[in-house]
Amino acid sequence: MIEANGVFLRYKDGTEALKNVTLTIKQGELVYITGPSGSGKTSFLKLLMGMEQPTGGTLKVFDQPMTGKEREIRKLRRKIGPVFQEFKLIEGRTVLENVMIGIRFLGISPKKMKEAATNALHKVGLSHKISSKVENLSWGEAQRVAIARAVVRKPALILADEPTGNLDYENAVHILKLLTSFTDSNVTVIITTHATHLIENEKNATFLRVNAGEFTIERSRNGGYDEDIIL
Repeated sequence: MIEANGVFLRYKDGTEALKNVTLTIKQGELVYITGPSGSGKTSFLKLLMGMEQPTGGTLKVFDQPMTGKEREIRKLRRKIGPVFQEFKLIEGRTVLENVMIGIRFLGISPKKMKEAATNALHKVGLSHKISSKVENLSWGEAQRVAIARAVVRKPALILADEPTGNLDYENAVHILKLLTSFTDSNVTVIITTHATHLIENEKNATFLRVNAGEFTIERSRNGGYDEDIIL
């Protein structure tokens, strides 16, 4: 599903964001990426989205090399539901309209778009906010709208970058439970976070720790951490 072999990412200013990353992520897997700010977590997600391309090594997503033409990358993105730190919701529009934006380029009718968006909002528990303007939402509600917009296209891969960063404990736990629930449908879910206290008892996940662009792979066993492979 995702295969990285000796991947490097160096930005134009010379910053080496990722160093010799080698890993495999399977379909339906839940993966947490932890590490301090600036360690390379977001850079890795950008590679998976095709927003950046490796400057060394090989990376495949859905068996497609991430060094292809822009047209091929855009097609691949249709299988991915991103939830980034900036929600990028459009103020002045309703919750429903913001979710419908997530599928506006899929060539489906407005009626089906509305049905799909309504179903996505039901999944995230926001049916009662469907007509609300997004600027009137709480931070936690806005995060759930962003998740609904990501899953409305029924992606095979969800990428969530620090989805609990500005939430209190109760809302943070709720958002993580919501995101991880999609693995029940064989969706791969990758979540970056520095809030390890929220996930330390997770038993059914792979943990990737990043420091200065270098990955350590860990696997959760009985709620604890056991290092399997150090890259």
